[in-house]
Amino acid sequence: MAYVIALPCVDVLDRACVDECPVDCIYEGGRALYIHPDECVDCGACEPVCPVEAIYYEDDVPEQWVAHTADNAAFFTEGLPGRETPLGGPGGAARLGPVPADTPLVAALPAHPLDDARR
Repeated sequence: MAYVIALPCVDVLDRACVDECPVDCIYEGGRALYIHPDECVDCGACEPVCPVEAIYYEDDVPEQWVAHTADNAAFFTEGLPGRETPLGGPGGAARLGPVPADTPLVAALPAHPLDDARR
């Protein structure tokens, strides 16, 4: 089991969860953050600091966002647009750095309505 980052994170990328994670398992994509399911130790430190309440324990993801559970894993196990080789288990987000790609689910979402205002 692991924690999952769902739809409210798309185009927000606040990173408070990244700073709180003791095992460095939260990776940055182009439009969203993703938790590596094999690196997450289920400590839950990321959940309460998320300002948009996008992080859920895998069994507690709301029904409307349950697709994000498999989507978080797919970020690491499948090729991504512009990055055809799967990331696998990089062993830490800080070492890898931002990945300028997202899963097809996230990439297909319309831009957040406030996205232009934040730039």
